[in-house]
Amino acid sequence: MNALLIDFGSTYTKLRAVALDPPAILASGQGPSTVDTDITRGMELALQDLEKQLGRLPEFRYRLACSSAAGGLRMVTVGLVRELTAEAARQAALGAGARLVGAFAHHLTAADISGIEAIAPDILLLAGGTDGGNREVILHNARALAQSAARCPMVIAGNRAAGDDITAIFSAAGKTAIVCENVMPEFGQLNIEPARDAIRGVFIDRIVHAKGIDRARALFDRVLMPTPAAVMEGARLLAEGHGETPGLGELMVIDIGGATTDVHSVADGGPARSGVIQRGLPEPYVKRTVEGDLGMRHNAGSIVAVAGLDAIARGAGLSAGRAGSIVERFSGDVACLPENDEEHAVDNALARAAVGTAVRRHAGVIETVYTVNGPATVQRGKDLRGVRAIIGTGGAFSHGKKPEEVLRASLADSSDPFSLRPTDPALLLDKHYLLFAVGLLGHVAPEAAVTLGKSVLVPIGEANAYAQSSIAGR
Repeated sequence: MNALLIDFGSTYTKLRAVALDPPAILASGQGPSTVDTDITRGMELALQDLEKQLGRLPEFRYRLACSSAAGGLRMVTVGLVRELTAEAARQAALGAGARLVGAFAHHLTAADISGIEAIAPDILLLAGGTDGGNREVILHNARALAQSAARCPMVIAGNRAAGDDITAIFSAAGKTAIVCENVMPEFGQLNIEPARDAIRGVFIDRIVHAKGIDRARALFDRVLMPTPAAVMEGARLLAEGHGETPGLGELMVIDIGGATTDVHSVADGGPARSGVIQRGLPEPYVKRTVEGDLGMRHNAGSIVAVAGLDAIARGAGLSAGRAGSIVERFSGDVACLPENDEEHAVDNALARAAVGTAVRRHAGVIETVYTVNGPATVQRGKDLRGVRAIIGTGGAFSHGKKPEEVLRASLADSSDPFSLRPTDPALLLDKHYLLFAVGLLGHVAPEAAVTLGKSVLVPIGEANAYAQSSIAGR
């Protein structure tokens, strides 16, 4: 009753060996990813690392994998109105674990098509029009894409009245089209799960082969999903629980990486008090945002541009010149780790800035607007003030010297009273980088996955007493 959970990453192939009865982590192993050559070699090195820690490899009932190798699932979305169907398509793409590398709206122009061809995405999501509504734009865009040099699979999630015509257009062009339910069947109504499922299906059927991951098939059973989708599923399980094992309640997960900072929230997010008017599209209960300008190494300079060099230097307790030179070193060597106290201080300041900015973008805002009937309070986005826990995962939390400071950067700030960020959650660390494994394990043993995930979260800071009793008592 053991399971091997695998993450084929861009830098490392990471393994987690877990027992299922009772649920417990046995050991972790990793090896350099070799997805660009022979992925089997990286997997074998990771297994050797695991074996060193365990003495010998146990029998595994399940061997399940996810992957973000070679940049993950690169996706482009095309919609009708940027604020409506295009936004719904974006939510579906991010929720499926894709990395959004392009978003287009309205009629695709020749320049748009050239841009899509240059991006060369792994998959494209075509949306537009409510069911029975506008057909002209999505048909125009289907014809333009069919005539383009883009060869990736196309997921069609727009006006169902245009589905047959779009299928015929792509079929005649010799291109793959997967039709699913509309991401916005009625005005203002989101229906993104069918598109998410279709995207994950394409990932499993096609992208895994394209990345060469299936060359190591003898060493695992199945690749289930992209890694971000596994983390998202792990967050949902921990929030909701399963069977007789309760979850933690509404929560947020912050995942800091070298290239992006991802934020996941599992929360209703609707107005918390009467009289507040919700504006904009409905927010998904399980939501993911990806901040591509907030990576700790690839985009360290972008974090400085957003926060300001003086703020980073002040946070690190250094001069602007010294902080700037350290940021340049981080940007020039994306694999480097801090080597002294000054570099740790700058790394911490960058992480705090990235987290604060990413969560501010993810959470909603509240504002007063003036109408003919007088002032009204309006909410845009999710109200996350009441989430019960925030989980930090990723290198800055696993290896940083002051993870509590970084995680606290996600909390509500009196200097920004209109932001609906969390106010008093438990602060927890995923020290073993196990959320992806919880998401994978949930497909075969969900109750064990919840128990395992809760058992390895480490409470920090003033939230210790609450988190300890909250987790232990559930």
